[in-house]
Amino acid sequence: MQESHRIELKSQLTDALEKEVVAFLNSREGGDIYIGVNDDGSVVGVENADSLMLDINNRIRSRISPSIMGLFAVELVTMSDLNVIKISLASGPEKPYFIANKGMSIRGCFLRIGTAAEPMEQRMIDELFSKRTRNSLRKIRSNKQDLTFEQLKIYYQEQGLTLNDNFATTLELLTDDGQFNYIAYLMADNNSNSIKFAHYNGTNREDLIETVEIGFCSLVKSAKELLSIVELRNPKKSSITQKERIDIQSWESISLREAIINAFVHNDYSREVTPKIELFKDRIEITSAGGLPEGLTENEFFEGYSVPRNKELIRIFRDLRLVEQLGSGIPRILGHYGRECFLFSPNFLRIVFPDFLSLVAIEAARIFNQKEHKSELVEGLVERLVEGLVENQKKMVYLIANNPTITIKELAESIGISTTAIDKNLSKLKDKEIIKRVGGDKGGSWEIIRK
Repeated sequence: MQESHRIELKSQLTDALEKEVVAFLNSREGGDIYIGVNDDGSVVGVENADSLMLDINNRIRSRISPSIMGLFAVELVTMSDLNVIKISLASGPEKPYFIANKGMSIRGCFLRIGTAAEPMEQRMIDELFSKRTRNSLRKIRSNKQDLTFEQLKIYYQEQGLTLNDNFATTLELLTDDGQFNYIAYLMADNNSNSIKFAHYNGTNREDLIETVEIGFCSLVKSAKELLSIVELRNPKKSSITQKERIDIQSWESISLREAIINAFVHNDYSREVTPKIELFKDRIEITSAGGLPEGLTENEFFEGYSVPRNKELIRIFRDLRLVEQLGSGIPRILGHYGRECFLFSPNFLRIVFPDFLSLVAIEAARIFNQKEHKSELVEGLVERLVEGLVENQKKMVYLIANNPTITIKELAESIGISTTAIDKNLSKLKDKEIIKRVGGDKGGSWEIIRK
């Protein structure tokens, strides 16, 4: 590990922590701070990790302005069998961030440049402040003020957490003048927002089978109910071989869950438009309002840089373990699906996951020229592809069939084994004449060999 514009290494916790945090918050990409690692990358570890993590959390929450709740995560990781503290930071939407007791000045504002936190020029401070997001959900007053939060309290209790009398302040559910804001309205037991799930019989929107309207309640409850509805419509389908039964789902379940949760927490609710999920015969579409956050490119989006649109929502969803590490959702999806599944527009983001079995059926029908026997061909093709393979090789075949441009690194991350193990299994799959490489390492793709 080496220091870079996105990585800061510290052998121990120092007084410079706030400066480094502010610098990453003000950068376009955010970054990670590792405590317990020397500048040269050697791991020295930390002692009293629990106490140290509590101190870090308190310092970051209380010494930096504006509020950065939902923009950082502190976790304990193991490196070289030693405890290391990792602080993940997203690029903040309300720049400039500054050290509270230093003020919004060159003494309090910093920017990550290369491997250093450099003081920000006053001109840049003034420019960023003039562009600061003034229409954030935290600052929009809820039209209803008689809100209750029993559902939210129950979900926190299920995680072993308790919302005390000051929870509205802690979760940033209040405007600057102490009124419930739009975040509070979204989290309340009763509101007018609903999420629509539509199921169509064909490949277009002409033949509607069913429509379900979920909502008028806490956004957390809506998200959980929608995940259950989609899970029921993504059952495992079996193919029986002479040796075993192979279970396959239409959509990779972790990617599907990540896409739905991302749509909930990154949706632009200020437009009064909610996420929409549509199920077709050959695909599922997940649409959220709002294009890419300002300053974030498509390439940065795919590389996992996190610029949260609704940091308050992310904080709550992470408390309830619906969101994991900042910026981890998109790389997880890309471990199973290609970039072409993401469709961007100035006002919307749509994720389209093709039905895996439908893709195999269409390809099988094309090869055998028997389009009227798709279902039988699917079973035969899947059976032939994976018969006699070990479990990791089966997973690799499924991933390659669904995303021919998938990289060795993405295969390794998706399956949970090393890139060396992936290389060895790829060689075995080539020797068995199941896959072949078309083109070079860069710009090429995998192809399933179907005899």
